[in-house]
Amino acid sequence: MKLKNKTTFLFAAVIGMGLSMGLMSFNGDQILWCNRPFKTSPIPLVQRICFGSCAHQNKQEYLLADIAKLKPDLMVYLGDNIYADTKNMRVMREKYGMLSCKKEFRMLLDATHVIATWDDHDYGKDDAGMEYPMKKESKDMFLEFWNEPKNSDRYKHDGVYTSYYYGDSAHRVQIILLDLRSFRTAMLGKEDHYVPNFDTTAAMMDSTEWAWLHGELLKPAQIRIIGSSIQFATEHNGWEAWANFPLQQQKMFDMIKETKANGVLFISGDVHYAELSMQKKEGMYPIYDMTSSGLTQVEMKASKNQYRIDKPINTRNFGMIDIDWSQADPTILVRGFDWQAKERIIHGIKLSELKF
Repeated sequence: MKLKNKTTFLFAAVIGMGLSMGLMSFNGDQILWCNRPFKTSPIPLVQRICFGSCAHQNKQEYLLADIAKLKPDLMVYLGDNIYADTKNMRVMREKYGMLSCKKEFRMLLDATHVIATWDDHDYGKDDAGMEYPMKKESKDMFLEFWNEPKNSDRYKHDGVYTSYYYGDSAHRVQIILLDLRSFRTAMLGKEDHYVPNFDTTAAMMDSTEWAWLHGELLKPAQIRIIGSSIQFATEHNGWEAWANFPLQQQKMFDMIKETKANGVLFISGDVHYAELSMQKKEGMYPIYDMTSSGLTQVEMKASKNQYRIDKPINTRNFGMIDIDWSQADPTILVRGFDWQAKERIIHGIKLSELKF
């Protein structure tokens, strides 16, 4: 349908537990997103971070309103922020438009700072890696939607990986957002039956992104939160995860050890349930990975995971990290909340536990 004049449509998505409404405008062939008032002011001290992933634009995202009420200093989107699944950039733009006009998304933007990386569905294709042909066009739209500053390094390299720093030197929180799609080798096997790839050339990230990450881990920070769109610290279970590329997973452990990067913990998405995992490698402190997925998508049965701590959350969910800087040895409280915004996972970590 071609519209010659500017026209505004009311859209409504009715799925499951409620109604999500918004206004999306068209001006001829141009799709006009709703205004997105991203906060850009400095964050002097980070004490609360919320995070989540896997949010279908056709479904109500009521958990965003719950997150807004918790008043986090920062919200991190870990990918599948829309389900584009297309090579048609007009279709992708329409789906971003639906998210931009949702009342609950706008409530979130009004309440806190928001940053994002992508995963396969907002990248453009389910489980896709470097073979997806529209990665440049998709990246351009991603950066436009998330209001990336024009002077950002994200415009200067391939992929969408980036980092952020908050707080003074005594309270420095580093957020590292990886790109695990643009350079990733194609999977071996079929979905839910993927097999580990031990080829030394198989990659999760290219050499440039690895070199960038090495440099980031050498920079001073008290706490380093690595945003990985897929699970890092789980065992191989046939689904997408770092465990499908065991040499690359080990490379990450080795890089953390080599750089003596203290304070590292992972947050991840993708799997449509929430869980906390932990792996302890020789000569290293324990590496935690808090998975939160999804804001709308639900898998009723969690996959096997010998590294899981406590029970998974098999409902809509979001994650949260609280940092208590008032103590001589700060406490990091990692939590997972269910579809009713009720706490279901809670685990406290002393910062001294995350040091070499």
